[in-house]
Amino acid sequence: MAKYETMLVTSATLDEEASAALVGKFKSLIEANGTIDSVDEWGKKRLAYPINDENEGIYTVIQFTSGPEFPAELERVYKITDGVLRFLTTTVPVE
Repeated sequence: MAKYETMLVTSATLDEEASAALVGKFKSLIEANGTIDSVDEWGKKRLAYPINDENEGIYTVIQFTSGPEFPAELERVYKITDGVLRFLTTTVPVE
């Protein structure tokens, strides 16, 4: 088991309920394949550059522990989900 951190930027055009449901879907997927250590909702922020003609996104950072094969599956699901603008999953170094 390794520790990971994933940052997810979802579309700001989604209403609060739809955005929460989208993040909840990913939380459920992570919990099914590991454990969530923390969830940090950064809220709506201005993007550095427009993505799909959008200037704002909703940022969420999730730290989790899982097997080494799961982050690739998580990113595959991010890619095929509407409403996800950008994502990044990294390994958290063990102290």
